[in-house]
This record gives sequence, structure tokens and C-alpha cells, in this order.
Amino acid sequence: MSSETLERIARNKNVARAAARQLSMEQLHKLSDVIGEVIEQKNEEEKLRKQEEADKEKKLAEIREAMMDAGLSVEDLVGEQPRRRRGRPPKNASGS
Repeated sequence: MSSETLERIARNKNVARAAARQLSMEQLHKLSDVIGEVIEQKNEEEKLRKQEEADKEKKLAEIREAMMDAGLSVEDLVGEQPRRRRGRPPKNASGS
């Protein structure tokens, strides 16, 4: 079964019911177990992602506070960026 088929089944309750009717009870229970495991795994991944985001925000806040305490700005840390030249790149020396 392709992911497109699974997406179609997940979007439409009638399509899901029709697909489920083609399975045996054993297959339905196995599918239910697999889906339960996938849901649990995705919940864990989402929880980890949110925790990582929160940790990152906390670190950013700490850095911002330390910069303010030191009287520094982002420009002080980055320095001046080299300017890009505008216009066309030079023509190829081969004359093509």
C-alpha cells in the first residue's frame, strides 16, 4: 500500500471503512497495533522536538541577556559583512 493510498484512507472515513472491510479481524487488530505504535512514536518525537525548541529559546534568552549585560549587539559579534558586487560576472577568457 502506498503512502498516497494511506493518505486517501486517512482523509476520508468512508474510504477507510471500505478498506477496513477487506481485512480479516486478525489483520485489523494487527493494523490497529501498528497504528497505535506509530502514534506513540510520533507523540514522542513531537515531545522531543518541543523540548528542543524550548531549550533553544532558553539558551537564546540567556545569550541575549548576557549580551545586554556586556553592552554588546549582534553587529558587534558579526562585524561588517563584505559587500557584494552588482552587475554581470566577468566574461569567460576563452571568448565563447
